[in-house]
Amino acid sequence: MTDRFALDGTAVVTGASKGIGRAVAERFAAAGANVAVCARTDDEIEAAAAEISDAYAGEAVGVACDVRDREAVAAFVETAVERFGGVDTLVNNAGASFVAGFEDISANGWQSVVDVNLTGTVNCTQAAADPLKESGTDGTASSVVNVSSLAGVQGAPHMSHYGAAKAAIQNLTRSLAAEWAGDGVRVNCVAPGYVATPGVEAQMGISPGEIDRETVDRTVGTSAEVADAVQFLASDAASFVTGETLPVAGVPEIEHTPRT
Repeated sequence: MTDRFALDGTAVVTGASKGIGRAVAERFAAAGANVAVCARTDDEIEAAAAEISDAYAGEAVGVACDVRDREAVAAFVETAVERFGGVDTLVNNAGASFVAGFEDISANGWQSVVDVNLTGTVNCTQAAADPLKESGTDGTASSVVNVSSLAGVQGAPHMSHYGAAKAAIQNLTRSLAAEWAGDGVRVNCVAPGYVATPGVEAQMGISPGEIDRETVDRTVGTSAEVADAVQFLASDAASFVTGETLPVAGVPEIEHTPRT
């Protein structure tokens, strides 16, 4: 039964130099899969790929790529295909945001967040469409796992641009799952809440070392816990799961104080 959770073939992971993307790439490589990883700077992603290759059974190749640039994305996916022979899993993790009240978000600021989070997901998925479908018709389904956010599920005051873009990713996930099912491609989504990534540590002072995975009563998780969810959705254990968004956010906040 544990083999149903195995990861193999080739995974393409965006935004993988640190945080959730890095944890996901390491998870695939640890299982023996090859991984193509990207981030925006050469030095950062090349170092990450070298460290992954040295530490795990799978091989990693790193490519500097801005997911907003369709040509750069196409070249990144082509590198994965040329190096490893195809693409079996795509994890759209690259994202960005900033905190601002709605009326203070400039047109450029809004467009920048939408472009990285939503358009970047579109660019990468379109670029990987053919190799994913080729893999999906070989007898084993291929998989896309999009990384949304709890902000896209329940809204996010002072991050409306980010929440809107992430909500659109969830809708895209469901639409594409229906469209690509006949091609043997499953499309799902994870929606993390607070995760002790380097960004959250810088903003909130919460480090991964402070998180006890044995504790249920918490609302901050680790990148490895998001990688657990991605592994499930990408594996054969999720063979009957497509078009779904899986929140990874700890205890739900369902109590409200009445106001008049």
